[in-house]
Amino acid sequence: MARDPAPSDSHTKAETVAEVSEFDLIGQLTKGRPRPAGTLLGPGDDAAILAAADGRVVATTDVLTEGVHFRLDWSTPEQVGRKAAAVNLADLAAMGARPTALLVGIGCPGSTKVDLLRELTTGIWQEALNVDAGLAGGDLVSAAQLVISVTALGDLQGREPVTRAGAQPGDVVAVSGRFGWAAAGLAVLGRGFRSPVAVVNAQRWPEPPYAAGPQAAEAGATAMIDVSDGLLADLGHIAKASSVAIDVQAGQVEVHQRLVDVGSALGVDPLHWVLTGGEDHGLAATFPEHGAVPEGWALIGSVGRGQGVTVDGGPYEGPGGWEHWR
Repeated sequence: MARDPAPSDSHTKAETVAEVSEFDLIGQLTKGRPRPAGTLLGPGDDAAILAAADGRVVATTDVLTEGVHFRLDWSTPEQVGRKAAAVNLADLAAMGARPTALLVGIGCPGSTKVDLLRELTTGIWQEALNVDAGLAGGDLVSAAQLVISVTALGDLQGREPVTRAGAQPGDVVAVSGRFGWAAAGLAVLGRGFRSPVAVVNAQRWPEPPYAAGPQAAEAGATAMIDVSDGLLADLGHIAKASSVAIDVQAGQVEVHQRLVDVGSALGVDPLHWVLTGGEDHGLAATFPEHGAVPEGWALIGSVGRGQGVTVDGGPYEGPGGWEHWR
């Protein structure tokens, strides 16, 4: 990876973004960072230039708003940055793509501390580097509250994309990654607690199984999705797009002992977190019945004729996951 020149420290003691010019602030947040080989021209010009060897670019975007998607009294700015990057990188994995670059837009009040933005962008860079990607460009604007918009770009490396619309009756359903942990962490934080740390940290920033997406694509996955709003809700998107029915076998769904312990302490059935909790950004996919499910994927159900998602052959009581404005 190439590295841009380190920024001067002439403005490093400025307390707020209002005390630093926009372009000096951008320089502080971007210079001295590793630049992946696929980024031919990084931050500093009107637009970035990226290599696209496949001839196609996979693109996705998410917006995170303070008070809705994160709280700075619960998470550090670096953790928020990692989360902002991860939720987008997981979408690329769900298409079977390898991440190449991120574009980041940040809106914040003038009273925002420069150090907060520095830590925030450090988290974004660190998460991107986990998958050999980088921050190729972006924008900073004034806003009433902290808002982060991330666009992630990816490379299919010659593979066909795995969409939500390819599931067929007779396929099996499998998952990779963690489920229910972020929901359990949210419940713990909502009660005013800060432990167990592993559960709380799962809410602060996800750890998606990035490599599992391209792995599933190579293994012949027929449909795939990033589970951001809840396992049942997101399987419902596959079912609708593919015009099929999906049945989840509750006995095949892993409920980690740590979630059992937290559920017991809070009086919550941990299976509910696993089936309906969002923000873990694990992956769910369908595979041909007689095909090999890759290592690291666990079978949890089947695809049939019909529509909708059931659990053990019947409807699940209550919402299947998160919905904005409801």
